Amino acid sequence: MATKLITSLLYFGIVFYLGWKGWKETKNAGDYMLAGRSVNPFVMAMSYGATFISTSAIIGFGGVAAMFGMSLLWLAFLNIFMGIFIAMVFLGKRTRRMGLVLNCHTFPELLGKRYNSKFIQSFSGGIIFFFIPVYAAAVLTGICRMTEVSLGLPYEWMLVGITAILSLYVITGGMKAVMYTDAFQGTIMVAMMVFLLGYTYYLLGGVIPAHETLTSMADLVPAPLQKGGILGWTQGTKTGSPLWLVIYTTIVYGVGIGVLAQPQLTVRFMTVSSDKELNRAVLYGSIFLLLTIGVVYVVGALSNAIFFNQFGKISIQMAGGNLDKIIPVFIEKVMPPWFSAMFLLAMFAAAMSTLSSQFHIGGTSLAHDVSRNIMRSKNNLSASSISQLGIVATIIATLVWAWLLPPSIVARATAFFFGLSGATFLPAYVFGLYWKGMTKSGAKLSIVGGFTVSMLWMLFIHKKEAAAIGLCETLFGKVTLVADAAPGSTMFLLQWVDPNVIALPISIAIAVGVSLVSRSLAKDHIQLCWQNC
Repeated sequence: MATKLITSLLYFGIVFYLGWKGWKETKNAGDYMLAGRSVNPFVMAMSYGATFISTSAIIGFGGVAAMFGMSLLWLAFLNIFMGIFIAMVFLGKRTRRMGLVLNCHTFPELLGKRYNSKFIQSFSGGIIFFFIPVYAAAVLTGICRMTEVSLGLPYEWMLVGITAILSLYVITGGMKAVMYTDAFQGTIMVAMMVFLLGYTYYLLGGVIPAHETLTSMADLVPAPLQKGGILGWTQGTKTGSPLWLVIYTTIVYGVGIGVLAQPQLTVRFMTVSSDKELNRAVLYGSIFLLLTIGVVYVVGALSNAIFFNQFGKISIQMAGGNLDKIIPVFIEKVMPPWFSAMFLLAMFAAAMSTLSSQFHIGGTSLAHDVSRNIMRSKNNLSASSISQLGIVATIIATLVWAWLLPPSIVARATAFFFGLSGATFLPAYVFGLYWKGMTKSGAKLSIVGGFTVSMLWMLFIHKKEAAAIGLCETLFGKVTLVADAAPGSTMFLLQWVDPNVIALPISIAIAVGVSLVSRSLAKDHIQLCWQNC
C-alpha cells in the first residue's frame, strides 16, 4: 500500500510539472486549443494513441475479451488499420491542410467552415458537449474501479479525487499540457502492457500451451453465453447469433469505424506543422496500439485459463459478475506485487490522457462552437476563459454520469459514443475532405439524419439502451418494438444490431442524395477550402 501511494505521488508530480510546462507555453487561443500547431510527431502520435486507448479499452474491453474471447482481436486490427493508417494517411493530412487555410481550432469549426454553416458548427458542438461526458464517464469509471480494487478506496471517493486532479492541469494548461502529459503517460502504458503479456504467457507455459489450454476450456463458457452463440474463448461465435451480432456490429464495426469521426482524435491532426509529421506518426501510433489494445484483448481472454488454474473459477466469477473488475482483479490476484503499483500508474495514465482530451474537446465545443456562435460579441471574456468555463461544465457532467452509470458499463458506453459519432459526423467529414460536390444542405441533413436515426434505433430497437432507458416500454408496453417477434427471426435479431449499422448507411445516402440535387457552395469558397489540398 505504501509503495503504491509513493509511486502515485511521484507520478502525479511529473504530471503536474508537464501541466505547468504547458501552461507556461500557452500564450493565446491557438496555443490553448491546438498547441500552437507545432507538435513533435512522436508527441502527437503518443497523444493520439493515449487518447484513443484509455481505461475503457484496457479495463472495459479487456473485461469484454475475458467474456467473449479472442474475437475481439478483430477490433484491434480495425483500430490500427482504420484508426491509425486510414485516419492519418487519408484523413489527417487533408484535415491539417484544410484546418490551416480555414483557421479552424476545433472539429465542429472545421465542419462549419467547410460548409460555411454556423448551424453545422453549433449543432455538432452541442452533440459533442452533450454526449462526450457519457464516454468520459466510462473512462473515469474504469480507473475508479481499478483503484477501488487496488487500493481498497471507496469508488465514490475516487470519482471526486481523480476528477479534481485532472481539472487542475486541463483547465489551466490547455492542449499543450494535455499533449505533453499524454506522451509521458503513453510511454508508461506501453512498458506495462509488454510486461503484462510476457508474464501471462510465462504463467501458462508459453504461447502455444496458453492457447491450447484456453481452447480446451470451451465447456466452461457460462451457459447464457453458450446459448447466445459463444462456442469458446478461442473458437469464436456462431454466425448470426445474438452475441455474434453484439461482437461484430457493436464492438468491432461500431467502435472500429466510429474512430474515424472522433472529435478528440481528429483535432490532433491540426496540431502538427506538416504532412511529414503525420507520416512519421503512423509508425509510432501503430506500434502503440498493437502493444496496448492488442495485448489486453489477448490477456483478457487468457485470464480465464489462469484464474481457473489458480482459483478454480473463470474470470467473470472472480470479478463477482462485474466485467469492469476482471482486469483489476487479475492484476491484484495474479501479477507480482510490484507490478500492481506500476500498472495502477499505467491505468492512471490511460484514464488521465483520455479524460483530459475529452474534457478539453467537450469544453471547447461548448465554448468555441456553441456559445460563441450564439452569443458572439455579447461577452467580454477571452477565448481561453470561455473554453475553461466549458471544460468545467464538461467535467461536472462527466462526474454526474459516472455516479449514475450501472456496473459493467465501460465498454458499452464507449461503443455508444463511437457509434453515434460515426453515424452523425463521418459522411460530412469524409465527403467534406474529398468531394467538392458535397453541399451545405447535404451536410446538414446527413448530420441531423444520422444522429436522429441512431438515437431512435437506440431508444426503440437496440435492446441494451432501450431496456435501460425504458421509453419504448413506457410508450408501447414492450422493451423494444421487435421484442414480440418470433425468436430467432430476422426481426427479433434486430435487437442486437448496433444502431451504427443502420444509421451510417442512411447518413451516407442522405449526404450523397441531397448534395446531388441541392445548390452547390460558392466556387470561391470551394477554391479556398481546397487551396492546400
